[in-house]
Amino acid sequence: MIPAGFRTRGWCRFPAEPATLAWCDAAEPAARRAMAAPEHRDWWRAGGTWFAGVGVLGNDACGRVGDGPPLAGRAASLARALMGADFPGWDPGQVSAVRPGYPRRAPGESEAAFDYRRRRDAAHVDGILPVGPERRRVIGELHGLVLGIALTDGAPGAAPLAVWEGSHRLIRKALAEALSDVPRENLEKTDISEAYRAARRAAFGTCRRVEVVLRRGEACLLHRHLLHGISPWRAQDGPTGEARIVVYFRPVLAAGAAAWLERD
Repeated sequence: MIPAGFRTRGWCRFPAEPATLAWCDAAEPAARRAMAAPEHRDWWRAGGTWFAGVGVLGNDACGRVGDGPPLAGRAASLARALMGADFPGWDPGQVSAVRPGYPRRAPGESEAAFDYRRRRDAAHVDGILPVGPERRRVIGELHGLVLGIALTDGAPGAAPLAVWEGSHRLIRKALAEALSDVPRENLEKTDISEAYRAARRAAFGTCRRVEVVLRRGEACLLHRHLLHGISPWRAQDGPTGEARIVVYFRPVLAAGAAAWLERD
């Protein structure tokens, strides 16, 4: 059953349950090993305060990490139900870890980009990617949804996920209008920069920003078009210890770009 408000808000959260806590027992050590691995050093971004870790968890298509259990629980079940026959199995999980001090300015990062990270949480829609020297935006990855599961306890000051409720509707409407005359086979090749940026600005001005603080084993499910980002670590009320860690899954919608754009 889809939780009330998911269609309108674009996200929902789920309490910890035995299935997700058991999954965390196996996933957390693997995530920490990935964060410490020399070959993953380049995944530490924002001046070494954010581990982006795309695809490094090492799970199988059932979500199983090592000898641990498959990914299960209400959030995972709803994610599979929403994708239906298009669900391809779980993709290799992204390990997203944020340390105290986030964000620090990275070498070579422009002042504008750093300011956007600080003021607007580097808000984005997953799968809309910058390409070329001018970083024009295209639909680059066809994620069906975003599922996040916390491996550690979060706190209000510890750089929680930020979401703009209802922004998924603004984003989809803007992109649908911008691409209305584009042949379906060209949807992923078409520059959507202006429409995307205008929709983000509209979301900032009209949508409620919510910080999603997750404790270990809790989960959140995001609509694929939902605007979201990472809020800054606030030293005055955030913990001073280790990073907070969330694993994100973004299974690909096999039905293609038209389905990514048009489906609820």
